[in-house]
Amino acid sequence: MDLESLVESRVKTTPQNVEEANKGLYRATMNLPTAAKHCGMTQKEMKLTFWEFLKYNKPDYENFIQITKDSS
Repeated sequence: MDLESLVESRVKTTPQNVEEANKGLYRATMNLPTAAKHCGMTQKEMKLTFWEFLKYNKPDYENFIQITKDSS
């Protein structure tokens, strides 16, 4: 067994990777470990980056009140 096949190569952190990871976390299509690995960061670095993303990006959804018909 080759040691190089067991060690994963480090991913270079780019603005595009970070943006994809932040959007993936926001839309819940990625979890934290996957997003951190995607952009070559530690989980702690990804958490801090995502908090900054949330601070400067407003929610893009609207709150809707669903009115249900009472069955009684």
